[in-house]
Amino acid sequence: MSWREARAHAAPIRETVFVAEQGVPAELELDEADAACVHAVAFDGERAVGTGRLLPDGHIGRMAVLREFRGQGLGGAILDQLIETARNRGHREALLSAQVHALEFYRRHGFEAVGAVYAEAGIPHQAMRRPL
Repeated sequence: MSWREARAHAAPIRETVFVAEQGVPAELELDEADAACVHAVAFDGERAVGTGRLLPDGHIGRMAVLREFRGQGLGGAILDQLIETARNRGHREALLSAQVHALEFYRRHGFEAVGAVYAEAGIPHQAMRRPL
């Protein structure tokens, strides 16, 4: 989806997961990059429960699933869709900035860690990439 289509669904999920649960400053969560991204949103019936985005340069980000829907494969389905979109756009690799606690999730989807751990919004992150 475009941001115009996805915003009403994706923004509340991101605010819940990143701002309320993880303490990311609200002013950092929604950004100017959203308008240029392709957004994926997972639904449980009519309710949006997960989201992620693909930036024009092949970076995947803002992956979030509401707490009560985690562990059901939704994050993997969102990630797979974004990877496929990146591949269809001609990207040679998918890139992302993973929170350290989620490294194993991304490894299971073919991503490899690159470089040192760093802080982003006060949370430890690791750059990762996956050839397409």
